[in-house]
Amino acid sequence: MTELDHPPADPEAPEVLAVDVGGSHVKMLVNGGDERRRFASGSDLTPERMVSGVLERTGDWEYGGVSVGVPAPVLDDRVVREPVNLGPGWVGFDFARAFGKPTKVLNDAAMQAFGSYAGGRMLFLGLGTGLGSTMIVEGIIEPMELAHLPFKKGTYEDYVGARGLERLGKKKWRKVVLEVVRLLSAALEPEYVVLGGGNAKLLGELPESVRLGHNEDAFLGGFRLWEPPERTA
Repeated sequence: MTELDHPPADPEAPEVLAVDVGGSHVKMLVNGGDERRRFASGSDLTPERMVSGVLERTGDWEYGGVSVGVPAPVLDDRVVREPVNLGPGWVGFDFARAFGKPTKVLNDAAMQAFGSYAGGRMLFLGLGTGLGSTMIVEGIIEPMELAHLPFKKGTYEDYVGARGLERLGKKKWRKVVLEVVRLLSAALEPEYVVLGGGNAKLLGELPESVRLGHNEDAFLGGFRLWEPPERTA
């Protein structure tokens, strides 16, 4: 679990750089800015290349802290399992040293979930290349790895991730997503569910307790990591 209580960024440069590392792109935004920058990701992206790409493209931005969302399990600001869709070398990588600034590292679904959070018990499901999943309960982030649990003739990710969308087609995929939401809601008992990730926009009508996330949520989650806890709900 991750308690939302972190020290402030460098007071001399209080802005925060949020970096969202995905399977196809690395996206960047600085707090208070309105220009988003990005570059291609992929199976050859190592953490060194990611940091170099970010620093190269944000040299004219001022910021005192960095938040990084990575598509892998994270503990104490370190990746603990190699991302499936990226290059090697992420486990144990020291992001703070590489960026040269205080850095918070979080699972990418957890960072987007935090940006979506509106208090209480929330389940977040990220529908992208795979399936990201996070619970936030009364301000405590609990990243989860539900994607690889058994479901039908495969795993949840096989059905609601990008491969499932391509195999099933949009109409059947939408039905399966709603079935997964129903099953996980029954098991985890959230007050509401937020569906984020790049493919969430393909969904149609949603149940009353389910809503779509927004493209900015991952960045907002990265900014929120540096805020006092009372400002995050």
